[in-house]
Amino acid sequence: MTNYLALKSGTDVRGVALGTSAPAELTEYAVARIASAFYLWAKRKLGKEKLVVAVGCDSRLTAWPLARAVEKGIMEWGGDIRFTGYSSTPSMFMLLQDDFGADASVMITASHLPKEMNGLKFFLKEGGLEEEEITEILQLASAPFVRTNIAMGEVLSEISYIGTYADRLVRLVEDAAGAFPLEGKRIIVDAGNGVGAFYADLVLAQLGADIEGSQFLRPDGNFPNHIPNPEDAAAMQSLSEAVIANHADLGIIFDTDVDRAAIVSSDGKEINRNRLIALIAALLLEEQPGCTIVTDSVTSDGLTAFIEAHGGVHRRFKRGYKNVINEAKRINAEGGNAVLAIETSGHAAFRENYFLDDGAYLVTRLIIAFSKAEKEGRPLLSYIEDLKEPLEAIEVRPRFVAGCDFKAEGKKILEALSAFVENTPYLTLAPENCEGVRINFDAAHGDGWALVRMSLHEPILPINLESNSAGGTKRMLRELNEFLQGYPMLDPAALKKSLEE
Repeated sequence: MTNYLALKSGTDVRGVALGTSAPAELTEYAVARIASAFYLWAKRKLGKEKLVVAVGCDSRLTAWPLARAVEKGIMEWGGDIRFTGYSSTPSMFMLLQDDFGADASVMITASHLPKEMNGLKFFLKEGGLEEEEITEILQLASAPFVRTNIAMGEVLSEISYIGTYADRLVRLVEDAAGAFPLEGKRIIVDAGNGVGAFYADLVLAQLGADIEGSQFLRPDGNFPNHIPNPEDAAAMQSLSEAVIANHADLGIIFDTDVDRAAIVSSDGKEINRNRLIALIAALLLEEQPGCTIVTDSVTSDGLTAFIEAHGGVHRRFKRGYKNVINEAKRINAEGGNAVLAIETSGHAAFRENYFLDDGAYLVTRLIIAFSKAEKEGRPLLSYIEDLKEPLEAIEVRPRFVAGCDFKAEGKKILEALSAFVENTPYLTLAPENCEGVRINFDAAHGDGWALVRMSLHEPILPINLESNSAGGTKRMLRELNEFLQGYPMLDPAALKKSLEE
C-alpha cells in the first residue's frame, strides 16, 4: 500500500517511478489518486463545480504514462484536460496567466534527479502550492474516495503552449534591446536532453543569434550525456568546452524542466552559484538602487560584500526555492523592497515575473544585459569584476546510514555542533543564520566558513566550506570530521574521500 505522505518533497510530490534499482512508489495508480485529490482540493479552493486542468511533462522515461494517469485521475471526477506535452515548469504556471482556458495545472517532473525518479508540481493562478497544501492533498489521496454519479471529463485539446511562452521572452528582449539584438553573436544552449531546446530555436534564433554548437537538445529521459543540472561540475564543464570549441559568445544551460539555469562566458568561465547571483543582483541594483536580494543559506561572504558595495541589501534565508520566495514576499508585505529571490542552485524568482522561479526568464534578463554590454564594448563579466571570491570552495555530502531516523539524528548533530562551536575559542557562530549551523573559522584554523545543514529532500548532511587561504577548506573539514566521528549514524565515506583528494 502506498504511503502517500512519504511522497511529499517540500512543495512537490516525488518518488521512484521507474522500478529498476528500487520498487516504484510513484505508480500510475498512485499518481491517478493524487491527481484526483488535487482536482477535488482545487475545486473546493476555487469554489467551482468543474475545472479545466492543463497537464504537461518533461522528458523523463515515465513522463507520458504518468501524464495519462494524471488525466485519468482528473477526468474520473468530471474534470477536463488540456494536454501540453513537453513543457517547462514555468510555462505551466504562465499559461494560467494567459488566455489558455485552464483553471489549474500539473507538471510532471523531478528536476535533475536520477532517471528512476519522477514527481508532480501543482499550480493555481495565484502560484505554486505551499507545503501544507501538498500535505492536505496527500492526506486526501490516502483516504477512501466517496464516489458520486459524475459524468466523465474529457481531453479538450492537445496543444503545446511553449511557443506562446517563448514569444513572450522574445518580446521582452526586443522591447529592451530592439529587433535582432543578437545578430552576429553565437550563443549555444545545452538542454541536457531535458525540455530546454525551445530556447535555442524559439528565442535565441528569433533574436538573430547563431545557435550552431547547441547540444543535447533532443529530449531523452536516459540523460545519456550528463545530468541536466547547472550545479553539476560535469555538466558545466561540458558547456564550457562547447563554448570554447564553437567560439561562442555565450553558453546557456538549463535543468530538465527549465526552472533553473546558469551561463558560461566566451572564455569558458562558469557563471553560476555566487557569480550568477552577483551578476543579476548588479543589474537589478542599477535599475532599483537599495533593493533587497534574498538568497539561500550557502551564499558566500564575498557575495554579501558585493551586494552591499553596490548599494543593496543581502538577506540570507533557508535553502529551498519556495523558502526564499516566501521570505521575499514577507519582506515586501512588511514594507521592504525585495526584487529577487534566488538560490545558488539557479532557481531565480523575480518580483516583476510573479515571483516565479524561471530559468528561461533569468537567462532572458541576462541576454538583455549581454546585448547592452556588447553595445558598450565591454564583457558581461565586467558587471561583477569587483566580486571577491574565495580561494577555495567545496561541498561535501555525507549520507546517513540506511534505515536510521535521519531527521532526528541530524537534529541531534546540529544541536551538539552549535554547542561545540560556542565552547571553542577559534570558532564563532554566524550572527545571522536561518538554517543549520554556520561557523566562522579564524585565520589559523581555516580562514573561512562552513555551513552544516540538513538536506531538504534526502538523508544527507551537506557541508559547504569556503576559505580565503590555500588548504583552508581541508583544515576546516578535518575539524568537522573529528567532531562528526562521534555520530555513527552518519556514513564517513564522503568525508574521508574529500580529505584524501
